[in-house]
Amino acid sequence: MKTVLTMKQLESRYSGEWILLLNPVQNKDFEIVRGELVRHSKDRSEIYRQALKLQAAHTAVLYVGKLPEDMVAVL
Repeated sequence: MKTVLTMKQLESRYSGEWILLLNPVQNKDFEIVRGELVRHSKDRSEIYRQALKLQAAHTAVLYVGKLPEDMVAVL
């Protein structure tokens, strides 16, 4: 069974975790608004390993919540 969740739902349930979404849907500003939750974890490496196994054409890996102070975001 597919679990399609909005970003608000994901943020409330998985704050402080990495998530892997299948077939993410974006708005006109290219922000992800919902997607099918495949996996969630506090370990980013686990999410990327799952993404490689999945080999799907349309996925997104996101950190949900406020970034920890010791984490650096590269754009």
